[in-house]
Amino acid sequence: MRISSLDHIVLTVSDLDATVAFYCGVLDMEEVIFGGGRRALRFGAQKINLHVAGAEFSPAAHRPTPGSGDLCFLVEALDAVIARLEMAGVAIEEGPVSRTGAWSPLRSVYIRDPDGNLIELSEPQEVVLAGGSGEAA
Repeated sequence: MRISSLDHIVLTVSDLDATVAFYCGVLDMEEVIFGGGRRALRFGAQKINLHVAGAEFSPAAHRPTPGSGDLCFLVEALDAVIARLEMAGVAIEEGPVSRTGAWSPLRSVYIRDPDGNLIELSEPQEVVLAGGSGEAA
């Protein structure tokens, strides 16, 4: 078996509207509605399905908990992202710092979403890691 890519992940959230507003308004994702009114966030070829804490769709994670996520999103121009975060009044918790991604070194900043999930926004650097593996941040 060979896994080829990631289609979606699920975030358990405490406030669905606040989550959608943050990811769409600040991070420029697109809200999608599917399967009987379920809400998700789409970006690139991936999406984040949203479950409200206490009303998760089945099957669900064993211990779905708002704020337990640690996600890294790749961006094209980190300096433009930093400017957008500043305009939106979103505090940068750390960075810019150098990190190691799946395929290249990264230049990253860290923020928090409304539930406190750690969000890393990373610009890939030109150098490709030997063998394509590395320590994720």
